[in-house]
Amino acid sequence: MLLATLYDSVELHRQDKILYARFLVPHRVLSTCRVAGGLREDIDFLYNHQSCEPAGGHCGHATLAIKDPLAYRDAICSRHDLPSQGCATLGTAANMRNAAIVEANFRDLQVVAVCTGGVEGNAGRVGDPASVVETENGFERLPQAEAPPPAGTINTMLFISKPLISGAMVRAVMTATEAKTAALQELAVGSRYSNGLATGTGTDQIAVAAVATSEGGDKALTSAGKHAKLGELIGQAVNEAIKGTLALQNGLTTASQCSVEAHLRRFGMDAEGLRRGVCRFLREQEQFLFSANFLALERDPLTVAAVAALVHLKDKTAWGTLPQGCWLETASNFAAQVAAAVSGSYEDLALYRRQLASQAAPEDTATFLHLICQAIALGFQHKWPELVAEETASLQPSCQETI
Repeated sequence: MLLATLYDSVELHRQDKILYARFLVPHRVLSTCRVAGGLREDIDFLYNHQSCEPAGGHCGHATLAIKDPLAYRDAICSRHDLPSQGCATLGTAANMRNAAIVEANFRDLQVVAVCTGGVEGNAGRVGDPASVVETENGFERLPQAEAPPPAGTINTMLFISKPLISGAMVRAVMTATEAKTAALQELAVGSRYSNGLATGTGTDQIAVAAVATSEGGDKALTSAGKHAKLGELIGQAVNEAIKGTLALQNGLTTASQCSVEAHLRRFGMDAEGLRRGVCRFLREQEQFLFSANFLALERDPLTVAAVAALVHLKDKTAWGTLPQGCWLETASNFAAQVAAAVSGSYEDLALYRRQLASQAAPEDTATFLHLICQAIALGFQHKWPELVAEETASLQPSCQETI
């Protein structure tokens, strides 16, 4: 099925589990492909192929792609009647029907980003602990390292209507990568391997294709950085395409991330853990009311804003921007903001700060989550003061559950 013709020079097709570009005029291609990768001028087709289900299912293609990428390319090309020697290959578990195609234009310059992606299983932050080391005998699992999830990849195919010098091709990869990371930052995607914000996944791939020559004999562009219009177009197209495909593949949008749980997930707390963590500070009648209204409370914009601010300050402390010695005051002040957001009683900020100060140190993950749960519980009790005998009573755990 022909999806689009790009700047009269590239045909974009989708068949079954493959999305491929057929070059109608010669293109230079720079890619991370394990076969036919690097900078090439002999590529006729560039494709992205779904090799397995996003979760819970490995098929032969996925295993072959890892163990023998050349045989993998031959098998896919044979199945889809493509010339193996002229193809560069991207592989993923993402659904090709969820690909996002975004064009950006300025005068006679056109940039098209075609992205697929999923981040639920394999999002990571650059510098996170590795799971394997590559040796002469292949990949060796590092001691005590968990096996990386089989699914979770962001693949980017980037098409440019003008010739680029080799250095600008590399710069285009840099700019596209920055755009990807910016998209993940805007979506507050957390790493699955640390408490940090994700900068990509462990298996991301990219291919940049630029017209090798032009009919008008245009001079090759020399910059794809942020100061050049080409860099701006790349950034806009890739950022929008990645957010588009993650919305389709994972239901991940900026609106869906207006959620307390979304900001705490990277610290190991899911929605049920959050509900239980808050309920341990509430009396039985309050627990029932809180649980019945959990979704509305967990997605309340002011509460999300207060929690997100506290999470950001935790990051700033972990990065060394704020000194550890300030954590007690920082945490108690902003935890009080969380309680006030829930209760709506901002005039009680001083009261909340005093009650929460004892839970604000030391700065570790378990104590941090404990503090947020207690702040939400405190605010909820003050939201409906008629449910408690004494408005300023100290909160005590109502059961032995742990976070």
